[in-house]
Amino acid sequence: MSIRRRSLMGLAAGLALATFMTPVAMAQSGTVVIYSAHKSSIIDRLLPLFEAETGLDAEVIKMGSGDIARRARAEADAPAADVIWSIAGSQLTANSDLLEPYTPADFDMIDPQFIRDASWTPYTAVVYVLAVNTDILSVEDAPKTWTELADPKWKGQIASARADSSGSAMQQLQTVLTLFGDDGWDQYKEIAANYVFTDSSGAVPRFVADGETSMGVTLEDNALEYVKGGAPMAILHMTDGTPATPDGVALVKNGPNPEGAKIFIDWAMSKSTQEILTQEIGRRSVRVDMAGPPGTPDLSSLNTMSPLPLSDFGGVETVLENWRAATGN
Repeated sequence: MSIRRRSLMGLAAGLALATFMTPVAMAQSGTVVIYSAHKSSIIDRLLPLFEAETGLDAEVIKMGSGDIARRARAEADAPAADVIWSIAGSQLTANSDLLEPYTPADFDMIDPQFIRDASWTPYTAVVYVLAVNTDILSVEDAPKTWTELADPKWKGQIASARADSSGSAMQQLQTVLTLFGDDGWDQYKEIAANYVFTDSSGAVPRFVADGETSMGVTLEDNALEYVKGGAPMAILHMTDGTPATPDGVALVKNGPNPEGAKIFIDWAMSKSTQEILTQEIGRRSVRVDMAGPPGTPDLSSLNTMSPLPLSDFGGVETVLENWRAATGN
């Protein structure tokens, strides 16, 4: 699916453009082609701002994280995209040969704990949670640990995205493999036996809100959106390990508009953009000068952990092969 937004015109756009743009930015023109796993609602909120503030057009091709990685690799000899925007950092690292290192203007404001390698820039801090439908299951009775998710009594009650199409689901899988070490695959197989798989991470909180499942493993901001909308939903952070990992934004090597891509990355990491992500959208910023979204606990109060990279488990293809064996998908 292609989502295309054109520059906003008029006095307001002109004032915003003059305020934001550097001399380098003002010298650029044309379209920036972006592959993104962001939800459509986030793209629709942010892209008009980018175009108004920079004078560049943006063409966003929205796909799942896995599809983005596969498409970028298929196009490696003649890249069509300039930027990859908001897919799991582990997937960017696994495809670092397709990326061109770039240091954005506000790089010194990024929390060092989220910096993984030079091939991509941490964009937001993604926290994974358990969303619970409180009309079906009380917070007191809900599982609080990854170990408890394996209890057979939860069979068919936990929604999860598929690891072969969702970067967030892959991160959740990496979390289990990291926490349980040599027993990781056995533990994941027991948890997955209770899963109802969805086609995307965005569908997980909808399953929970609609009562199709009583719980779902999902992104904190996805669940927060439903809570703010009045859904009967509580957000639980796993006490034996709450993964807090960066997704990333990256410059595609040999893309058609590298200067436009750099402007986009600078814009995405700017304080004004990150404030919208945090205050309106519910994503946690990776910037050290910003607090978390309203209504969320401070990361320092949680038992946060960082999943090991895919390379520690044999690489993405090996992990997916083992995932299919564990889940029967």
